[in-house]
Amino acid sequence: MKTIVALAASIVLVSVLSCSMVRTVPSMPADLQMVEPDPSLPKELLAFCGKWELASGMYEVFVIVEKLDEQTASLYVWRGGSWPQGFDKGTTMNWGRVEAKVIKERGKYKLYYQAYFGQVENSLKGKYLVSSSRLGSSKFRRVP
Repeated sequence: MKTIVALAASIVLVSVLSCSMVRTVPSMPADLQMVEPDPSLPKELLAFCGKWELASGMYEVFVIVEKLDEQTASLYVWRGGSWPQGFDKGTTMNWGRVEAKVIKERGKYKLYYQAYFGQVENSLKGKYLVSSSRLGSSKFRRVP
C-alpha cells in the first residue's frame, strides 16, 4: 500500500512540475493608473479596455490597456518565459509601457504600436484580443 501511495504521489508531483500550465503571473506595475475611458466612445473601442493574458507553451505575455481615447491608447506589456533564440532583446520579465495609435479600418478598430521586432496590430475577434506582427499572431483572453 505504501508503494502505491508513493508511486501515485510521484506521478502527481512530476506532472505538476513538468506542466506547461504552471506559469509566473507578474505583479502589476507600480505606476499603473487605469483611466476610465469616456463612456461616449463606441462600444467596439471600449472593448479593448482591461487586462489580457496569453500563455502559450514556453512563453507568456500580458497586456494591460491602461488608457484609451479615439486617437491613442497607453498599454503595458510584460513578456516572460523561454523565448526562441534571438528574442533576448525586450524579453526581460518587466513591464514596459507602449503608446499605440487607434485606427478604424473597414469599420473595425485596431491598436497599432511599434515593438523592437516591428509593428504590432491588435484587433478584437469575438472575446479575444488578437495581436499580429511579422512574427505571427496570438490570441489573448481577458482576465479580471
